[in-house]
Amino acid sequence: MRPPPTHYATLPITRGEIAHSISATGTVNPVLTIIVGSYVSGVIQQQFCDFNTRVHKGQLCAKIDPRPYQSIVDQARADLANAHAQIVKDRAQLAYAKSAADRDATLLQHGIVSQDTADNARSAYDQARAQVAVDTAVIAQRSAALRTAEVNLDYTNIVSPVDGTVVSRNVTIGQTVAASFQTPTLFLIATDLTQMQVDTNVSESDIGGLRENTPATFTVEAFPKRQFAGRIVQVRQAPQTVQNVVTYDVVIGIRNLDLSLKPGMTATTRILLATREHALRVPDQALRFAPSQAASLPPLPAGSARIWVLRQARPVAVTVTIGLDDDSYSEITSGDVREGERVIVGETTGRTNAPALAAPRLRT
Repeated sequence: MRPPPTHYATLPITRGEIAHSISATGTVNPVLTIIVGSYVSGVIQQQFCDFNTRVHKGQLCAKIDPRPYQSIVDQARADLANAHAQIVKDRAQLAYAKSAADRDATLLQHGIVSQDTADNARSAYDQARAQVAVDTAVIAQRSAALRTAEVNLDYTNIVSPVDGTVVSRNVTIGQTVAASFQTPTLFLIATDLTQMQVDTNVSESDIGGLRENTPATFTVEAFPKRQFAGRIVQVRQAPQTVQNVVTYDVVIGIRNLDLSLKPGMTATTRILLATREHALRVPDQALRFAPSQAASLPPLPAGSARIWVLRQARPVAVTVTIGLDDDSYSEITSGDVREGERVIVGETTGRTNAPALAAPRLRT
């Protein structure tokens, strides 16, 4: 009995653009985000900044109740004033001790006083002079304590260190801020929302072809029909391993002049590695096809692939060299094929007037 005929589904070999790219997901972030915290503990007394507030360097954003720190400053000032008064007193004592020591030394030369009396006067003078030196050190100590207290008092004013926009506020009036063990985050300030970046995680298998200034595009769910263009500004040398998968952070710079991109948006990125214009290309389905009745063929050399071309209604195996691949088409750099020939992408066996597989639409 004659075997049923075999029907082949084919697609043409065409010329067109092939763009080799990799895809990754990432997060839209400001280029520089400043964390504003608190050095001192206390109760938030006033709040002047909120979400989306435009702030300038030195602008007051919040104020911690300053009364406990003001009292420490007042006490430190009083201690310093006491130290100044003490040195005035001890300097007067030093002057008297010097006069007594000089007088007793003169009287000793005339035999009027004993040696012990003169030695006691000299000892009192040396002690008075040492006490003045101690008072000088105490004044320096009290001055340092006063400066420390004034610094802590000044830290009750939470100010913005840069010009920017408040993107996060983690404090409210009446809230107690505890800075004993670590600095609490009160505000996050983005310096410039017109310059954003996308932090993507690229697998180690794709990281080798990435370079700075490589073009990239991405989309966000808020604007699914809009494609944003940027360039790689940094390939960070810090690997991240999650469940034995190694990825690297690739930073893509983007201008956000209309402020449509918001911090935290999820971005689906496409990084373009190489392109070919007017490349001779073949659909990827053809590289995976092999006739069911094909005889055994010799193994392919490295870097080559085998496609089946329909010639005179018969499949003919052709060895080709493959270049770029964009997951839809592969570039043919050499091989006995020409534009317009039809390559086989599928087959069916049986009597039917319909093609074996519906030919996919060609991408132009």
